[in-house]
Amino acid sequence: MEDSALPRPVSGVGVVLTRDDGRVAIGHRVTAGETPSWSFPGGHLEGGETPVGAALRELAEETGVVGTAGRLFAVCVRTGGSGVTFAVHVEAPAGAELVVTEPHAVDAWRWAGPDALPEPLFAHTAAVRHAWRAPGVALPGWDLHPVRGTQG
Repeated sequence: MEDSALPRPVSGVGVVLTRDDGRVAIGHRVTAGETPSWSFPGGHLEGGETPVGAALRELAEETGVVGTAGRLFAVCVRTGGSGVTFAVHVEAPAGAELVVTEPHAVDAWRWAGPDALPEPLFAHTAAVRHAWRAPGVALPGWDLHPVRGTQG
Protein backbone atom coordinates (compact mmCIF):
# COMPACT_ATOMS: atom_id res chain seq x y z
CA MET A 1 0.00 0.00 0.00
CA GLU A 2 1.34 3.41 -0.95
CA ASP A 3 1.41 6.21 1.61
CA SER A 4 0.80 9.50 -0.22
CA ALA A 5 2.17 11.43 2.80
CA LEU A 6 5.70 10.16 2.13
CA PRO A 7 7.82 12.21 -0.28
CA ARG A 8 8.67 10.57 -3.56
CA PRO A 9 12.32 9.42 -3.56
CA VAL A 10 14.55 11.37 -5.92
CA SER A 11 17.76 10.11 -7.51
CA GLY A 12 20.25 12.75 -8.50
CA VAL A 13 23.89 13.27 -9.41
CA GLY A 14 26.48 15.69 -8.13
CA VAL A 15 29.47 16.26 -10.41
CA VAL A 16 32.93 17.03 -9.07
CA LEU A 17 34.46 18.59 -12.20
CA THR A 18 38.18 19.11 -11.61
CA ARG A 19 40.85 20.91 -13.62
CA ASP A 20 44.51 19.91 -13.76
CA ASP A 21 45.28 22.50 -11.05
CA GLY A 22 42.83 20.81 -8.64
CA ARG A 23 40.19 23.54 -8.77
CA VAL A 24 36.53 22.50 -9.08
CA ALA A 25 33.49 23.93 -10.86
CA ILE A 26 30.95 25.58 -8.53
CA GLY A 27 27.80 27.45 -9.53
CA HIS A 28 25.62 30.05 -7.80
CA ARG A 29 22.11 28.51 -7.59
CA VAL A 30 19.24 30.95 -7.95
CA THR A 31 16.37 28.52 -8.53
CA ALA A 32 12.99 30.10 -7.71
CA GLY A 33 11.65 29.07 -4.32
CA GLU A 34 15.10 28.16 -2.93
CA THR A 35 17.54 30.14 -0.85
CA PRO A 36 20.49 31.05 -3.11
CA SER A 37 23.43 28.71 -2.56
CA TRP A 38 26.51 27.29 -4.27
CA SER A 39 26.41 23.95 -6.01
CA PHE A 40 28.38 21.48 -8.06
CA PRO A 41 26.84 20.75 -11.47
CA GLY A 42 24.18 18.09 -11.21
CA GLY A 43 20.54 17.16 -11.43
CA HIS A 44 18.13 14.26 -11.57
CA LEU A 45 18.55 10.97 -13.36
CA GLU A 46 16.22 10.37 -16.28
CA GLY A 47 14.69 6.98 -17.06
CA GLY A 48 17.28 4.41 -18.10
CA GLU A 49 20.32 6.58 -17.33
CA THR A 50 23.32 5.40 -15.36
CA PRO A 51 24.65 7.81 -12.73
CA VAL A 52 27.73 8.53 -14.88
CA GLY A 53 25.60 9.06 -17.98
CA ALA A 54 23.35 11.47 -16.08
CA ALA A 55 26.39 13.30 -14.71
CA LEU A 56 27.89 13.82 -18.16
CA ARG A 57 24.52 14.98 -19.56
CA GLU A 58 23.86 17.40 -16.68
CA LEU A 59 27.42 18.73 -16.87
CA ALA A 60 27.03 19.58 -20.57
CA GLU A 61 23.53 21.02 -20.11
CA GLU A 62 24.47 23.21 -17.15
CA THR A 63 28.02 24.34 -17.93
CA GLY A 64 28.65 23.67 -21.63
CA VAL A 65 31.58 21.41 -20.65
CA VAL A 66 31.52 18.10 -22.51
CA GLY A 67 33.16 15.38 -20.44
CA THR A 68 34.06 12.07 -22.02
CA ALA A 69 34.23 9.86 -18.92
CA GLY A 70 33.34 9.90 -15.27
CA ARG A 71 33.82 7.77 -12.17
CA LEU A 72 31.14 7.08 -9.58
CA PHE A 73 32.88 7.43 -6.19
CA ALA A 74 30.08 7.61 -3.60
CA VAL A 75 26.38 7.25 -2.97
CA CYS A 76 24.99 9.88 -0.60
CA VAL A 77 21.66 9.04 1.07
CA ARG A 78 19.82 11.83 2.84
CA THR A 79 18.46 10.41 6.09
CA GLY A 80 16.26 13.36 7.07
CA GLY A 81 14.25 13.35 3.86
CA SER A 82 14.00 11.65 0.58
CA GLY A 83 16.77 11.38 -1.91
CA VAL A 84 19.92 9.72 -3.09
CA THR A 85 22.77 11.61 -4.75
CA PHE A 86 25.32 9.73 -6.81
CA ALA A 87 28.71 11.47 -6.58
CA VAL A 88 30.62 11.40 -9.88
CA HIS A 89 34.12 12.71 -10.61
CA VAL A 90 34.85 14.09 -14.09
CA GLU A 91 38.17 15.51 -15.24
CA ALA A 92 37.69 18.72 -17.21
CA PRO A 93 38.99 18.71 -20.77
CA ALA A 94 42.01 20.97 -21.31
CA GLY A 95 40.93 24.60 -21.64
CA ALA A 96 37.36 23.91 -20.45
CA GLU A 97 35.38 27.09 -19.89
CA LEU A 98 32.25 27.23 -17.75
CA VAL A 99 29.24 28.85 -19.43
CA VAL A 100 25.94 29.92 -17.85
CA THR A 101 23.44 27.96 -19.95
CA GLU A 102 20.47 27.94 -17.54
CA PRO A 103 20.43 31.41 -15.94
CA HIS A 104 17.09 30.72 -14.22
CA ALA A 105 18.85 28.00 -12.17
CA VAL A 106 22.53 29.07 -11.98
CA ASP A 107 23.57 32.66 -12.66
CA ALA A 108 27.36 32.22 -12.38
CA TRP A 109 29.99 29.49 -12.56
CA ARG A 110 33.52 29.71 -11.22
CA TRP A 111 36.55 27.55 -10.47
CA ALA A 112 37.40 27.29 -6.77
CA GLY A 113 39.71 25.38 -4.46
CA PRO A 114 37.88 22.28 -3.16
CA ASP A 115 38.49 23.26 0.46
CA ALA A 116 37.62 26.94 -0.04
CA LEU A 117 34.20 26.80 -1.70
CA PRO A 118 31.87 29.78 -1.34
CA GLU A 119 29.06 29.52 1.21
CA PRO A 120 26.33 28.59 1.72
CA LEU A 121 26.64 25.24 0.01
CA PHE A 122 23.61 23.44 -1.41
CA ALA A 123 23.01 20.44 0.91
CA HIS A 124 23.67 17.82 -1.76
CA THR A 125 26.90 19.56 -2.79
CA ALA A 126 28.06 19.61 0.82
CA ALA A 127 27.45 15.85 1.05
CA VAL A 128 29.25 15.11 -2.22
CA ARG A 129 32.22 17.27 -1.22
CA HIS A 130 32.35 15.55 2.19
CA ALA A 131 32.27 12.09 0.59
CA TRP A 132 35.12 13.20 -1.71
CA ARG A 133 37.33 15.11 0.71
CA ALA A 134 36.65 13.16 3.95
CA PRO A 135 35.80 9.59 2.93
CA GLY A 136 34.78 7.41 5.85
CA VAL A 137 33.96 10.39 8.09
CA ALA A 138 30.30 10.66 9.14
CA LEU A 139 28.17 13.63 8.09
CA PRO A 140 25.03 14.36 10.15
CA GLY A 141 21.86 13.86 8.12
CA TRP A 142 23.53 11.66 5.52
CA ASP A 143 24.62 8.06 5.01
CA LEU A 144 27.69 8.23 2.77
CA HIS A 145 28.72 5.07 0.95
CA PRO A 146 32.06 5.02 -0.93
CA VAL A 147 32.12 3.15 -4.23
CA ARG A 148 35.23 1.18 -5.11
CA GLY A 149 36.49 0.70 -8.66
CA THR A 150 35.54 2.67 -11.76
CA GLN A 151 32.47 3.09 -13.87
CA GLY A 152 32.49 4.87 -17.21
